Amino acid sequence: MPDTAAASAGVEVVRGQGAWRVILDRPQKANALSAAMVEASIEAVHAAGAAAVPVLAFEGRGRNLSAGFDFSDHEAQAEGDLLLRFVRLEMLLQAIARSSCLTVAFAHGRNFGAGVDLFAACKWRIAAPEATFRMPGLGFGLVLGTRRFAAIVGRDNAREILESLATFDAARAEGMGFARRVAPAERWPSILEEAIATARSLPAASRAALYRVLDGDSDDADLAALARSAAAPGLKQRISAYLEAQRAARG
Repeated sequence: MPDTAAASAGVEVVRGQGAWRVILDRPQKANALSAAMVEASIEAVHAAGAAAVPVLAFEGRGRNLSAGFDFSDHEAQAEGDLLLRFVRLEMLLQAIARSSCLTVAFAHGRNFGAGVDLFAACKWRIAAPEATFRMPGLGFGLVLGTRRFAAIVGRDNAREILESLATFDAARAEGMGFARRVAPAERWPSILEEAIATARSLPAASRAALYRVLDGDSDDADLAALARSAAAPGLKQRISAYLEAQRAARG
């Protein structure tokens, strides 16, 4: 029987023998990433690595993987607090990307911003046929996950999508390599088993060494780019203006 941790912070961790599943469990907020969820996810990633778990998988309960950063109370927070939240989010993405586990993300529904960045940080990225992705951070001046996204899809695709704040679907995600595979949710358990078999084909130390060699080390540069963009004066006003424009566009 898998061991299931409580989801008090909006994150449930199901610890199986071959895989740990990190389930974003805040469906009433479309799994938007609160500060508590980010911290719980960081803790889960580090714990999985320390336990030499072969596979670490991310899923979302409800209608999507994640709507990204939780903006619900941003006006009540100081800009320094918002900056720290974005920094901790970048630290989560880096922890996932550098994990010695084979990381797998399963995305369904409409996914935005940091939720798309979380998907991008994983090595196996599986999209449901109806999944869509949008990365609006540059709309309020935030540079988050840009280099990683470009490394996956290519600079031209990244520039086109990020400049226009475009939404792209699962078919395009698969076509440009952002999604490793498009598969309905009923096939996800078998894909997870496939990932476990793949991860177990190498000793844990060898798998970790492989990932270190293949993954470029741009963590400091990415963190600096994020901090510079978020620290520019007027972060709260930029976020508020962006959210208001989104509400107006929806009518």
